[in-house]
Amino acid sequence: MDFLQQAFVYLTAAVLAVPLASRLGLGSVLGYLIAGLVIGPVLGIVGAESSDVKHFAEFGVVMMLFLVGLELQPAMLWRMRGQLLGLGGLQVLGTTLILAGLGLALSLSWRESVAVGLILALSSTAIVLQTLNEKSWMKTPAGNASFAVLLCQDIAVIPMFALLPLLAVSLGSADADTGHAQQAHLLEHLPGYVQAGVIALVIMAIIVVGHYLVRPAFRFIARARLREIFTAAALLLVIATALVMNLIGLSPALGTFLAGVVLSNSEYRHELESDIAPFKGLLLGLFFISVGAGIDFGLLTSKTLLILGLTLGVMAAKFVVLAVLGRLFKLRGADYWLFALGLAQAGEFGFVLLGFAHSTHILSSAIADLLSLVVTLSMFLTPALFILYEKVIAPRFVGKNSREADTIEETGSVVVAGIGRFGQVVSRLLSTKGYKTVVLDHDSDLVDLMRRIGQKSYYGDATRPDLLHAAGMSEATLFIAALDDREQQIQLVIHVAHHYPNCHIIARARDRHHVYDLQNAGAHEVVREMFESSLDAGRRALVALGMHPYRAERTTRAFKKHDLRILESMKVLWDDAGADHNYLNQVRAHAGELQKIMEVEASQNHDPTSRGWRPPPKGDALS
Repeated sequence: MDFLQQAFVYLTAAVLAVPLASRLGLGSVLGYLIAGLVIGPVLGIVGAESSDVKHFAEFGVVMMLFLVGLELQPAMLWRMRGQLLGLGGLQVLGTTLILAGLGLALSLSWRESVAVGLILALSSTAIVLQTLNEKSWMKTPAGNASFAVLLCQDIAVIPMFALLPLLAVSLGSADADTGHAQQAHLLEHLPGYVQAGVIALVIMAIIVVGHYLVRPAFRFIARARLREIFTAAALLLVIATALVMNLIGLSPALGTFLAGVVLSNSEYRHELESDIAPFKGLLLGLFFISVGAGIDFGLLTSKTLLILGLTLGVMAAKFVVLAVLGRLFKLRGADYWLFALGLAQAGEFGFVLLGFAHSTHILSSAIADLLSLVVTLSMFLTPALFILYEKVIAPRFVGKNSREADTIEETGSVVVAGIGRFGQVVSRLLSTKGYKTVVLDHDSDLVDLMRRIGQKSYYGDATRPDLLHAAGMSEATLFIAALDDREQQIQLVIHVAHHYPNCHIIARARDRHHVYDLQNAGAHEVVREMFESSLDAGRRALVALGMHPYRAERTTRAFKKHDLRILESMKVLWDDAGADHNYLNQVRAHAGELQKIMEVEASQNHDPTSRGWRPPPKGDALS
């Protein structure tokens, strides 16, 4: 199969499998693995060339670590040092020791056992972070703890690349023939202390060059205003760093990671990310497809029970370590289970480290192939663990978090659900005029903070009917719905409108479509959270650009009046299914209307410096 045919097959498999896997909630990594599985062992379209493709695609891992380095600003690392060294460090160390012990029990040598422990201690950053973001769990205590552990693991990959060659041993001749020869480097015939000195100097040179020379170079290139040259320079930086590390016998990933960290505070960081990310994504996807295509179905079918047992054993060991750490770091209830289950799999870096361990003669082909199936199977099982958590475990902890709901000591005429930025302002404003408010929020830290600054708040889930009743909804005249979660906000409004029809409901909406959903749910008034502040910012922008404040005020009023009129007129075309054909047609029809209104506004003489101008009357509202 020639190059074009290979490219066609791999790209077709990715384009078909990855969107489908994402729609099914499996994530892109599993999509790539499934694509490789189909075109390789299942259909037999690709064969031995998949191993050559994998070696080429491993450069995507080098790029990934460069991007990881770009994200790791020294100030952020210092702020997170407690969680990184404590939670993340203990997870990597504890899991490595336990899995190394299991390796020794299975008659592996101590070098092989340590290598296996290091490789399997890592979890899947791609799967876990994608799932946490998709399910809106990222800001939960479990999400924060998981991010710290994953970040620590990504950083730990670098010393692992440096440590694994130290474990290298000479394999038997039979396996050595099938393994990859370790690449020669310039320092291999020098004494050990000289090699160490040269390596230290090269690493220092990368830091110095990155800090003092690369930035001016990128500044010079940026002045050419040619995007493709800047992209070429970014790729050149990554490739050059990788080549230097290869020449001295170190992992290219180590050098590119250091280069990324050095440039993390650069003004070109975001530009570098945007230029490198597409190449990284394609090469990593190609790498995962080649992994799936290289799965040994014969080995899987001949040793099914062994591979399944090893997979479940690894996941159980990681779960135990994570569960203990979850208790030590005070994770409770559903957060405890999400943290322990979500990180129990092996990760995508396992494939890379397995290949590296094999090429450096640490692990034999038989062990590397077996562990590759274990890593793959554990990743395939991860979506099932998240489903188990979401459908079975999490519902058991509704209202049973690490802190019981507060006892509401006094009720008021206003109940506020949500004490975020929106709810805080509303509650404080009402309190200044003497209205008693009962504020509910499920963020215990935020509730405690509000109490410390004198804002009476109660911890509890505002979507619980019993808690709403205890808050005095039966006697309340006003209810403010200010939850962050879009769907929970709608369901909360539906419940209050149905059970407390005499209570006036004011709800916070994220956007225009959310306005319609909340109005249909029963809210009497809906406020778009950013609308008024955005209008004010727009008015200030017009003044800053030279327009007289009075004309800027009138322009802003005209814009708001038009927007509210369109919002009301379009409501009849919106239904629960979303934007239909008629709705979209009306959106297009109104596209030029606002411009005409502004042109008429500009044609009228509202210049306050002209004769006959009068200031706006007092009390003239923006609405």
